[in-house]
Amino acid sequence: MKFCLLVLCATAPMLTSFQRAQFDVANLAWLSGCWEGNYANGRTVSEQWMKPLGNVMMGMSRTVKDGKTIAFENVRLEQADDGSINYIANPSGQQEAQFRLVELAGTKVVFENPEHDYPQRIIYELVNRDSLSARIEGMIDGKIKESGFPYRRVRCE
Repeated sequence: MKFCLLVLCATAPMLTSFQRAQFDVANLAWLSGCWEGNYANGRTVSEQWMKPLGNVMMGMSRTVKDGKTIAFENVRLEQADDGSINYIANPSGQQEAQFRLVELAGTKVVFENPEHDYPQRIIYELVNRDSLSARIEGMIDGKIKESGFPYRRVRCE
């Protein structure tokens, strides 16, 4: 038993190091660029993501309807000292919310915060070079709700 604990303690720093290498903000570079979606409800949503630099990706979004901005959000994908990556959102008219990266597989990433009101999960997936799928999901009044946001790559201006 003592030997097992000794081995576990001796390898813990290596596991932390491995986990940091596994989840790196640089692995989210595929999200970089400008994206836009036009939806049936007359809304246009634009997202812009800067490339990873200094363990952070900066993003912002704007929702426009009938020529007026009705919502906006500033976002950081930030790598913490423990190697975790957090999606930190500052949406218009709401308090900051933080979601932890729980899955990163190629060009799909899932962030989660089960304690947040809605959403509890944020998912991005690069469908192809010019197509991005974003989705939010969670529970509202005991029922699962989700909203999808298909985007196409647009020129940054």
